[in-house]
Amino acid sequence: MPALRPHLSLAILLLLAAASTLTATEPVDLAVIHKIKQEAFANSKVMDHLFHLTDVHGPRLTNSPGFHSAADWTVERLKSMGLTKVNKEKWGPFGKTWNYTRFSAHLLKPSYSPLIGFPMAWTPGTNGALKGEPILAVIKDEKDFPKWKGKLAGRIVLIDEARETPLLFKPLAQRYSEKDLDDIEAGLVPVGKRPEFDREARRKAMNARAKFLREEGATLVVTAGAKGDGGTVFAAAGGGYREGDEVPPPMIALTPEHYNRIVRLVKEKQAPEIEVEVAATLDNKAAGSYNILAELPGTTKKEEVVMIGAHFDSWHGGTGATDNGAGSAVMIEAMRILKALDVKLPRTVRIALWSGEENGLLGSRAYVKEHFANPEDMKTTEQHAKLAAYFNYDNGSGKIRGVYLQGNDMMRPIFEAWFAPFHDLGAARVTIRNTTGTDHLAFDSVGLPGFQFI
Repeated sequence: MPALRPHLSLAILLLLAAASTLTATEPVDLAVIHKIKQEAFANSKVMDHLFHLTDVHGPRLTNSPGFHSAADWTVERLKSMGLTKVNKEKWGPFGKTWNYTRFSAHLLKPSYSPLIGFPMAWTPGTNGALKGEPILAVIKDEKDFPKWKGKLAGRIVLIDEARETPLLFKPLAQRYSEKDLDDIEAGLVPVGKRPEFDREARRKAMNARAKFLREEGATLVVTAGAKGDGGTVFAAAGGGYREGDEVPPPMIALTPEHYNRIVRLVKEKQAPEIEVEVAATLDNKAAGSYNILAELPGTTKKEEVVMIGAHFDSWHGGTGATDNGAGSAVMIEAMRILKALDVKLPRTVRIALWSGEENGLLGSRAYVKEHFANPEDMKTTEQHAKLAAYFNYDNGSGKIRGVYLQGNDMMRPIFEAWFAPFHDLGAARVTIRNTTGTDHLAFDSVGLPGFQFI
């Protein structure tokens, strides 16, 4: 696991934001910045934070046992650092509670092979080992229901066509080149925007398919996941997380190479047989969740706040290291550095580690609505005017290269001045562009300055 260095840039930015009067001519205390660099390079604890969040506690699906145990550990770590007001701030309701404790899958005929995969979230267990010959029944939406009505009872269903796995000629990961960064900074790259989708329409479609599969009596549903190959499985939910959402039959995702092999065997009438066992618990009653918060108190302007944050929850197919254990570890470390150096900051610095991000930024949106403003009517609280800025980290393990201004060009000279002390670390780019899909959007939605890093 490579060492993470973003916490160094973050700690310095945090220092400047908490101490600054938000002008480009604000003097920078290079002596303190030197101490921050020394602490970050010589005494970093960031990899230890990440080790406990990922290797020890594992995936952190919101409200799962792994989420709760990791949260308990984080609260104790923040307290041990000497931060104040460390707490789990409740919000909700969130929805169902789900966890799995066992998964095994095997191709038994025509020749044996172990199968790589895992169960889909918010789907039930198999109640022991299921064994049988799968059928290929591609069911995407309600238009496909009539074709398969009356044909799925007692069957293991391969619900997708075989997925293409083209030969890879490019590396799986790459760092932005200087040319890439030039284009991003100049705004030449199209604004980062995820494809629009109607979340409620997607929920309705998922519920309809789940109900159809359950009522038709399918015993197990198998998919190849959303993306990934080379033995990697990317998959998320098979059922809805909200109370009242339909519960499908047990659902699993397999790596596409293994899934495609089974599809080929079915199409060639080779009568494949598979065996799958999933032990999972699913509580259909809605439960609340919580965000983790802590503070480093300010001095002369302690009623004003600078916030940093990252989403704490993850999906369950891995240990949640890059999405977003890395971000949580970096933010914890930034707070540790400032506390270890006993830096006296005018403003209070508050860390927030969010739950429910993977379900639609639920934790951060609930926090913003409670403390700052309701985006539906924009009635603001007293705290709204006292938040100087919110900085979010949801970048994976790459180092900070700069910041997205989210269209706020008035911040450009300020960020340029703040980044100056660590150009040598490669953090220098300031772009007018927006970036989407993570928790700074909750703050942007009510007119608060929320930023995400390049």
